[in-house]
Amino acid sequence: MKLSIDQTTTLISDILSTAGFNPAHTEAITGTIMAGEIDGCRSHGVWRTLGIVRTLTEGKVVPDAQPAISDLSPAVLSVDAAGGFSPLAYQQALPEFISKTRRQGIAALAVRHCVHFSALWVEIEKLTDAGLVGMAYTPSHAWVAPTGGREPVFGTNPMAFGWPRQGHPPFIFDFATSAVARGEIELHRRSGTPLPEGWGVDRQGNSSSDAAEVLDHGAMLTFGGHKGSALAAMIELLAGPLIGDLTSTGSLAWDNGSKALPYHGELLIAINPAIFPGGDGPENQQRAEQMFDAIVGQGARLPSQRRYHNRQHSQEHGLEIPDSLYQELCQLLPAG
Repeated sequence: MKLSIDQTTTLISDILSTAGFNPAHTEAITGTIMAGEIDGCRSHGVWRTLGIVRTLTEGKVVPDAQPAISDLSPAVLSVDAAGGFSPLAYQQALPEFISKTRRQGIAALAVRHCVHFSALWVEIEKLTDAGLVGMAYTPSHAWVAPTGGREPVFGTNPMAFGWPRQGHPPFIFDFATSAVARGEIELHRRSGTPLPEGWGVDRQGNSSSDAAEVLDHGAMLTFGGHKGSALAAMIELLAGPLIGDLTSTGSLAWDNGSKALPYHGELLIAINPAIFPGGDGPENQQRAEQMFDAIVGQGARLPSQRRYHNRQHSQEHGLEIPDSLYQELCQLLPAG
């Protein structure tokens, strides 16, 4: 099904409104979904609408939650999402977060008590657009086994980093500390295709290519063995106990079998380059650009280059939504 960006935006917005989300949440959630779809990140795009509506149906998200912002110190800000999805809480806290970072040189934002589904690069790009360096960390449900184990302890636990560039799109990476995002395995289950080696294990802890077995009975795996496992543990601590929120095991216990989207927190850190010793001096910007040139000059690809290409293609040619997914989405609209 080929749709324009505007048609797809209207479709998702209508679905969320019909489901019961208030206008502010509908707009914020739709914007995040569309950012993923436009950039070709289908695991975080339109397909996520199904899980978002199911989470509301299961009573695991507050559709009209009012985020509450707390100013904890000159460099620390907290926003309580009050059980709502995270995009609106982040959107409302962002102006003060940027202001703190510009004043102090470095600042942190804790997004607490939120239901989370979004790719972190969507949030990081808001910081690089403001000329700031950004980092983000968040857990999820306990789906991932530590290296050497077979019982889930960690979430997919993504982390992201963004570096603003002059005259170029920002350098941004966003990846799960699991071998792959859970949404990618879900898409393999939907399509009936086998999983690559190293993505997950079955209930006995043996490597499995069966997406349903990994998702329903086994566990996902971290990337890079013990290195990914250590990073996953770090993210649990930074975006859990440090900000007074749940770890991935706590999120899964809260879910209690409903298969809703995860409920936890997120920690974001922003840096104002102008206040750091490197400042905004052209010689230091040039050092960064020389590194980027050295990467792409040998045929390697910078993170996000593919997204930016997909973004341009989507803006010029519209979006292609799989027919089966389009039909599922349409079923969420009122008859007629």
